[in-house]
Amino acid sequence: MVRFGTFSIVAYDRERAAWGVAVQSKFIAVGSVVPWAEAGVGAIATQAYANVRYGPDGLRLLRDGVSAAEVVQRLTESDPRCDERQLGVVDREGRSAAFTGAKCLDWAGHVTGDGYACQGNILFGAEVIRAMARAYESTPGDLPERLLAALTAGQREGGDRRGMQSAAMLIVREKGGYDEGSDRWVDIRVDDHPSPIEELRRVFRLYDLTMLDREDPATLLPLTGEVAARLQHDLAVLGYYTGRLTGQWDDASRTAFERFVSEHNFENKQRSDDRVWPSIVEYLADRAREESARRSRTQPVVPGALDRGPGAPPTGGERSATPKRPRRNP
Repeated sequence: MVRFGTFSIVAYDRERAAWGVAVQSKFIAVGSVVPWAEAGVGAIATQAYANVRYGPDGLRLLRDGVSAAEVVQRLTESDPRCDERQLGVVDREGRSAAFTGAKCLDWAGHVTGDGYACQGNILFGAEVIRAMARAYESTPGDLPERLLAALTAGQREGGDRRGMQSAAMLIVREKGGYDEGSDRWVDIRVDDHPSPIEELRRVFRLYDLTMLDREDPATLLPLTGEVAARLQHDLAVLGYYTGRLTGQWDDASRTAFERFVSEHNFENKQRSDDRVWPSIVEYLADRAREESARRSRTQPVVPGALDRGPGAPPTGGERSATPKRPRRNP
């Protein structure tokens, strides 16, 4: 029998039609067991002496229009070991329900609210999930920010009383995945780490930068003047651009920038209107600073090697063609 202390939150974002689960535990790779979600259907967390069938079986019931409360009832009534289980559910309409078996290890319990349920076992006390609920309700922003805030608040109140090991966040929304090819909008895990929630935040920042499109369109910068010159400079440092730093966004600048965006996995943020997201400008500036620092502290093995950025053509042959990728605007 495997028992593991865990605290989690399942939630629904009505404004963006997104369902998600965030979880932390003193258990290896908790993301492989606890979180389940399906766009347009709902989200489930199964934990304590986790019955992993609660995930797919619960989603099937939610898919059929069964409410969160009835899903909890049906799953636990048909399970002879339900006293050792813990479960949280939100359905397609944001109704929430949870269950804590009488034999879950102390402290164990749950709190439900409008569009969310928090649950945990082997915790320092009830304040862990109460703090999670308060943080979720009071944190501004969209579902990722609120779920991460809930985990952080729970950990500040002691979290899993045995310590920390792994964390995960799964959020689904229709066509939210890479290139709109799936509904897995956010799917990140930290399987083993001394500070898994902080590491989950760090991973999410990188994931958000490259994979998501959460920035306010009002912050878009025109590719003219100082912005264009800054990008030309940084692209030149990295070896993608060889033209003059004119501040004029010409074909050579566009070609260099598009290749950089493609090679650094920013396909979801490519645009065709000569405007750029501030996050990409900052990312490019960071890479250029790193490249400049590398050249100043590294002794070259090959003469002239430090004069070439990572985007420069490779020696010994022609550059292969960079595949064109579709650009999407909001």
